[in-house]
Amino acid sequence: MFGLKKRSRTSRKQAERGRDIAVAGRRLPLTIRENERATRLTLRIEPGGRALKMSVPVGIPDHEIDRFLHRHHGWLKSRLDKMPKASGLEDGGSIPIRGVAHRIVRTGKLRGITETGEADGEPVLQVGGAPEHLGRRIVDFLKKQARADLEEAANRHAATLGKTIAGIRLKDTKSRWGSCSSRGNLSFSWRIVMAPDHVIDYLAAHEVAHLAEMNHGPRFWALCRRLCTRTDEAKSWLKRHGSSLHAIDFHL
Repeated sequence: MFGLKKRSRTSRKQAERGRDIAVAGRRLPLTIRENERATRLTLRIEPGGRALKMSVPVGIPDHEIDRFLHRHHGWLKSRLDKMPKASGLEDGGSIPIRGVAHRIVRTGKLRGITETGEADGEPVLQVGGAPEHLGRRIVDFLKKQARADLEEAANRHAATLGKTIAGIRLKDTKSRWGSCSSRGNLSFSWRIVMAPDHVIDYLAAHEVAHLAEMNHGPRFWALCRRLCTRTDEAKSWLKRHGSSLHAIDFHL
Protein backbone atom coordinates (compact mmCIF):
# COMPACT_ATOMS: atom_id res chain seq x y z
CA MET A 1 0.00 0.00 0.00
CA PHE A 2 1.30 3.41 -0.93
CA GLY A 3 0.43 6.83 0.44
CA LEU A 4 0.48 10.43 -0.70
CA LYS A 5 -0.04 13.41 1.60
CA LYS A 6 -2.96 15.62 0.70
CA ARG A 7 -2.31 19.10 -0.61
CA SER A 8 -5.68 20.76 -0.47
CA ARG A 9 -9.04 20.38 1.19
CA THR A 10 -12.31 21.68 -0.18
CA SER A 11 -15.90 20.84 0.64
CA ARG A 12 -17.42 17.98 -1.32
CA LYS A 13 -20.66 16.17 -0.57
CA GLN A 14 -19.94 13.08 -2.62
CA ALA A 15 -18.48 10.44 -0.30
CA GLU A 16 -17.92 7.65 -2.79
CA ARG A 17 -17.60 7.36 -6.55
CA GLY A 18 -16.32 4.88 -9.07
CA ARG A 19 -14.60 4.54 -12.39
CA ASP A 20 -12.84 1.90 -14.47
CA ILE A 21 -9.09 1.89 -15.10
CA ALA A 22 -6.95 -0.17 -17.46
CA VAL A 23 -3.94 -1.95 -15.94
CA ALA A 24 -2.02 -5.15 -16.72
CA GLY A 25 -4.26 -5.96 -19.65
CA ARG A 26 -7.38 -5.79 -17.50
CA ARG A 27 -10.12 -3.23 -17.03
CA LEU A 28 -10.88 -3.04 -13.33
CA PRO A 29 -13.55 -1.17 -11.36
CA LEU A 30 -12.07 1.39 -8.97
CA THR A 31 -14.04 2.65 -5.98
CA ILE A 32 -12.86 5.99 -4.58
CA ARG A 33 -14.05 6.66 -1.04
CA GLU A 34 -13.60 9.94 0.80
CA ASN A 35 -12.56 9.66 4.43
CA GLU A 36 -12.69 12.63 6.79
CA ARG A 37 -9.82 11.20 8.85
CA ALA A 38 -7.56 10.42 5.90
CA THR A 39 -4.47 12.57 5.41
CA ARG A 40 -3.18 10.72 2.35
CA LEU A 41 -4.34 8.58 -0.55
CA THR A 42 -4.20 4.80 -0.13
CA LEU A 43 -4.79 2.15 -2.77
CA ARG A 44 -5.80 -1.47 -2.19
CA ILE A 45 -6.26 -4.43 -4.52
CA GLU A 46 -9.34 -6.43 -3.60
CA PRO A 47 -8.85 -10.19 -3.00
CA GLY A 48 -8.90 -12.01 -6.32
CA GLY A 49 -7.57 -8.95 -8.14
CA ARG A 50 -10.94 -8.11 -9.67
CA ALA A 51 -11.37 -4.62 -8.20
CA LEU A 52 -9.47 -1.71 -6.64
CA LYS A 53 -10.31 0.60 -3.75
CA MET A 54 -8.93 4.01 -2.86
CA SER A 55 -9.34 5.98 0.34
CA VAL A 56 -8.77 9.70 -0.11
CA PRO A 57 -9.06 12.88 2.00
CA VAL A 58 -12.24 14.87 1.56
CA GLY A 59 -11.86 17.46 -1.19
CA ILE A 60 -8.75 16.01 -2.82
CA PRO A 61 -8.60 17.28 -6.43
CA ASP A 62 -9.22 14.75 -9.18
CA HIS A 63 -5.89 15.55 -10.81
CA GLU A 64 -4.12 14.43 -7.60
CA ILE A 65 -5.96 11.10 -7.79
CA ASP A 66 -4.98 10.71 -11.45
CA ARG A 67 -1.37 11.56 -10.68
CA PHE A 68 -1.30 9.04 -7.83
CA LEU A 69 -2.68 6.26 -10.05
CA HIS A 70 -0.18 7.11 -12.79
CA ARG A 71 2.77 7.02 -10.37
CA HIS A 72 1.78 3.61 -9.03
CA HIS A 73 0.74 2.00 -12.30
CA GLY A 74 3.92 -0.11 -12.28
CA TRP A 75 3.26 -1.31 -8.74
CA LEU A 76 -0.29 -2.25 -9.66
CA LYS A 77 0.82 -4.14 -12.77
CA SER A 78 3.47 -6.05 -10.84
CA ARG A 79 1.03 -7.10 -8.13
CA LEU A 80 -1.75 -8.04 -10.55
CA ASP A 81 0.59 -10.07 -12.74
CA LYS A 82 1.33 -12.26 -9.72
CA MET A 83 -2.34 -12.89 -8.98
CA PRO A 84 -4.36 -15.75 -10.46
CA LYS A 85 -6.24 -14.72 -13.57
CA ALA A 86 -9.98 -14.49 -13.09
CA SER A 87 -11.40 -17.80 -14.20
CA GLY A 88 -14.84 -18.15 -15.70
CA LEU A 89 -17.10 -21.17 -15.72
CA GLU A 90 -18.05 -23.24 -18.73
CA ASP A 91 -18.94 -26.74 -19.75
CA GLY A 92 -15.74 -28.78 -19.55
CA GLY A 93 -14.12 -26.26 -17.19
CA SER A 94 -13.06 -26.96 -13.64
CA ILE A 95 -14.23 -25.95 -10.19
CA PRO A 96 -12.63 -26.93 -6.86
CA ILE A 97 -14.92 -28.50 -4.26
CA ARG A 98 -13.38 -29.22 -0.86
CA GLY A 99 -9.98 -28.86 -2.47
CA VAL A 100 -10.63 -31.36 -5.27
CA ALA A 101 -10.91 -30.18 -8.88
CA HIS A 102 -14.22 -31.20 -10.46
CA ARG A 103 -14.85 -31.04 -14.20
CA ILE A 104 -18.07 -29.17 -15.00
CA VAL A 105 -20.48 -31.23 -17.07
CA ARG A 106 -23.72 -29.77 -18.34
CA THR A 107 -26.38 -32.48 -18.39
CA GLY A 108 -28.42 -30.79 -21.11
CA LYS A 109 -31.54 -31.16 -19.00
CA LEU A 110 -33.51 -28.04 -18.16
CA ARG A 111 -34.46 -29.54 -14.82
CA GLY A 112 -32.58 -31.65 -12.36
CA ILE A 113 -30.34 -31.18 -9.36
CA THR A 114 -26.72 -30.13 -9.39
CA GLU A 115 -24.61 -32.92 -7.94
CA THR A 116 -21.12 -34.37 -7.85
CA GLY A 117 -20.23 -37.66 -9.46
CA GLU A 118 -17.53 -39.41 -11.44
CA ALA A 119 -16.96 -39.80 -15.18
CA ASP A 120 -14.01 -41.41 -16.93
CA GLY A 121 -12.29 -41.84 -13.60
CA GLU A 122 -12.38 -38.17 -12.57
CA PRO A 123 -14.63 -36.13 -10.24
CA VAL A 124 -17.32 -34.14 -12.05
CA LEU A 125 -19.98 -31.61 -11.14
CA GLN A 126 -23.13 -32.30 -13.13
CA VAL A 127 -25.19 -29.19 -13.76
CA GLY A 128 -28.60 -28.98 -15.38
CA GLY A 129 -30.53 -25.95 -16.56
CA ALA A 130 -30.03 -23.42 -19.33
CA PRO A 131 -26.43 -22.43 -20.20
CA GLU A 132 -26.95 -18.87 -18.98
CA HIS A 133 -27.85 -20.19 -15.51
CA LEU A 134 -24.70 -22.27 -15.13
CA GLY A 135 -22.98 -19.90 -12.70
CA ARG A 136 -26.05 -19.39 -10.52
CA ARG A 137 -26.69 -23.13 -10.26
CA ILE A 138 -23.10 -23.80 -9.25
CA VAL A 139 -23.22 -21.04 -6.64
CA ASP A 140 -26.45 -22.44 -5.20
CA PHE A 141 -24.80 -25.85 -4.96
CA LEU A 142 -21.67 -24.46 -3.31
CA LYS A 143 -23.70 -22.47 -0.78
CA LYS A 144 -25.66 -25.58 0.18
CA GLN A 145 -22.46 -27.59 0.65
CA ALA A 146 -20.79 -24.76 2.56
CA ARG A 147 -23.71 -24.43 4.96
CA ALA A 148 -23.72 -28.16 5.68
CA ASP A 149 -19.95 -28.28 6.29
CA LEU A 150 -19.71 -25.08 8.33
CA GLU A 151 -22.75 -25.78 10.50
CA GLU A 152 -21.43 -29.24 11.34
CA ALA A 153 -17.92 -28.01 12.13
CA ALA A 154 -19.01 -24.88 14.00
CA ASN A 155 -21.50 -26.74 16.18
CA ARG A 156 -18.92 -29.43 16.92
CA HIS A 157 -16.34 -26.87 18.01
CA ALA A 158 -18.90 -24.86 19.99
CA ALA A 159 -19.91 -28.01 21.88
CA THR A 160 -16.24 -28.56 22.78
CA LEU A 161 -16.15 -25.10 24.35
CA GLY A 162 -19.59 -25.30 25.87
CA LYS A 163 -20.67 -22.28 23.85
CA THR A 164 -23.87 -21.55 21.93
CA ILE A 165 -23.98 -20.18 18.40
CA ALA A 166 -26.76 -17.63 17.90
CA GLY A 167 -26.83 -18.02 14.13
CA ILE A 168 -24.79 -18.74 11.02
CA ARG A 169 -24.85 -16.62 7.85
CA LEU A 170 -23.18 -17.12 4.50
CA LYS A 171 -21.84 -14.16 2.52
CA ASP A 172 -19.53 -13.47 -0.40
CA THR A 173 -17.12 -11.23 1.48
CA LYS A 174 -13.84 -10.07 -0.03
CA SER A 175 -12.05 -8.60 2.99
CA ARG A 176 -12.41 -11.52 5.40
CA TRP A 177 -13.31 -15.21 5.36
CA GLY A 178 -15.45 -15.06 8.47
CA SER A 179 -16.54 -13.02 11.45
CA CYS A 180 -18.10 -13.40 14.89
CA SER A 181 -20.35 -10.79 16.46
CA SER A 182 -20.57 -10.00 20.17
CA ARG A 183 -23.99 -11.65 20.15
CA GLY A 184 -22.61 -14.96 18.93
CA ASN A 185 -23.60 -14.71 15.28
CA LEU A 186 -21.08 -16.27 12.90
CA SER A 187 -20.64 -15.24 9.27
CA PHE A 188 -18.64 -17.13 6.66
CA SER A 189 -17.72 -16.73 3.01
CA TRP A 190 -19.38 -19.61 1.15
CA ARG A 191 -16.33 -19.70 -1.17
CA ILE A 192 -14.43 -21.50 1.60
CA VAL A 193 -16.15 -24.75 0.53
CA MET A 194 -13.81 -24.77 -2.48
CA ALA A 195 -10.84 -25.10 -0.08
CA PRO A 196 -9.63 -28.42 1.38
CA ASP A 197 -11.54 -29.94 4.30
CA HIS A 198 -8.97 -28.98 6.93
CA VAL A 199 -9.17 -25.33 5.83
CA ILE A 200 -12.97 -25.35 6.16
CA ASP A 201 -12.62 -26.88 9.61
CA TYR A 202 -10.05 -24.26 10.60
CA LEU A 203 -12.29 -21.38 9.54
CA ALA A 204 -15.14 -22.77 11.63
CA ALA A 205 -12.79 -23.25 14.61
CA HIS A 206 -11.42 -19.71 14.19
CA GLU A 207 -14.81 -18.04 14.42
CA VAL A 208 -16.05 -20.33 17.20
CA ALA A 209 -12.91 -19.50 19.19
CA HIS A 210 -14.05 -15.87 19.10
CA LEU A 211 -17.06 -16.87 21.19
CA ALA A 212 -14.57 -17.24 24.03
CA GLU A 213 -11.84 -14.82 22.97
CA MET A 214 -12.92 -11.72 21.03
CA ASN A 215 -9.36 -10.91 20.00
CA HIS A 216 -6.35 -12.39 18.22
CA GLY A 217 -4.10 -12.71 21.22
CA PRO A 218 -2.03 -15.70 22.36
CA ARG A 219 -4.95 -17.32 24.22
CA PHE A 220 -7.11 -17.06 21.11
CA TRP A 221 -4.55 -18.80 18.90
CA ALA A 222 -3.94 -21.46 21.53
CA LEU A 223 -7.67 -22.12 21.55
CA CYS A 224 -7.75 -22.27 17.74
CA ARG A 225 -4.99 -24.85 17.71
CA ARG A 226 -6.77 -26.91 20.35
CA LEU A 227 -9.95 -26.97 18.29
CA CYS A 228 -8.16 -27.49 14.97
CA THR A 229 -4.75 -29.15 15.10
CA ARG A 230 -4.01 -28.09 11.51
CA THR A 231 -4.55 -24.37 12.19
CA ASP A 232 -1.10 -23.25 11.04
CA GLU A 233 -1.27 -25.38 7.90
CA ALA A 234 -4.72 -24.02 7.04
CA LYS A 235 -3.64 -20.40 7.62
CA SER A 236 -0.71 -20.94 5.26
CA TRP A 237 -3.01 -22.47 2.62
CA LEU A 238 -5.37 -19.49 2.72
CA LYS A 239 -2.46 -17.06 2.45
CA ARG A 240 -1.13 -18.85 -0.65
CA HIS A 241 -4.35 -19.85 -2.39
CA GLY A 242 -7.18 -17.74 -0.99
CA SER A 243 -7.02 -15.22 -3.83
CA SER A 244 -7.58 -17.96 -6.38
CA LEU A 245 -10.99 -18.69 -4.83
CA HIS A 246 -11.96 -15.02 -5.00
CA ALA A 247 -10.79 -14.88 -8.62
CA ILE A 248 -13.45 -17.34 -9.81
CA ASP A 249 -16.10 -15.35 -11.66
CA PHE A 250 -19.56 -16.90 -11.47
CA HIS A 251 -21.09 -14.25 -13.80
CA LEU A 252 -23.86 -13.38 -11.35
